[in-house]
Amino acid sequence: MADSTLVRLGSIAERRWGLVTTAQAEEAGVSRKQLSRMASAGAIERVAQGVYRMAGAPPQDHEAIYATWLALGGATAPRTSAGVASVVAAGITAANVHEIGDYFLDGFDFIVPARKGTRLPGVRLRIRQLTRDEVVPVDGLPTLTVERTIADLIELGTDLSLVAGAVCDAVRADKLVAPDRLTSYLGPIAARHGNDGNSLANDLFALAGVSPQGWGHD
Repeated sequence: MADSTLVRLGSIAERRWGLVTTAQAEEAGVSRKQLSRMASAGAIERVAQGVYRMAGAPPQDHEAIYATWLALGGATAPRTSAGVASVVAAGITAANVHEIGDYFLDGFDFIVPARKGTRLPGVRLRIRQLTRDEVVPVDGLPTLTVERTIADLIELGTDLSLVAGAVCDAVRADKLVAPDRLTSYLGPIAARHGNDGNSLANDLFALAGVSPQGWGHD
């Protein structure tokens, strides 16, 4: 195989966790047949449908999530009109990326701005228009912020004791930096049960046994 081929793929992979997709490779002039030959020769390793890791690149802690995001076109899809990435990690997937809570990752949860089909196994795509304040890059992966992730978990019906565990981890790691923003996200959820965001946040912090810096609400 030509060294130039490896160089072209390597320049793509070094920007995304040592991974490259078949679509990215084809844009760089590397055919699927060439990829197959490179995989047989051990120059690349298949890690997901249409996603390869360059030989010598160490596996990442969240490689399955990264590979799924790439397979969904996350690296090449245009941003929304609000300037937000078109594929954003959410729910338990986001909690795992932030390393908060004790959740078993048995699938992949992403938010997209419009209907999008996929044949990838175990992938859930939810449609929602996100703002820039709701998304943060975590090691290069567009992910709901910690505050938005916590609210998202509650909205999905996750057991509050498990959400409290995520809150505890986030506060102790100084990752929950905007409690008032969390309150605003919780407001619409709490209103469905005749409550308000401030009270729900207080309940969460009490259940978690923590109080984030800057939180003084009763």
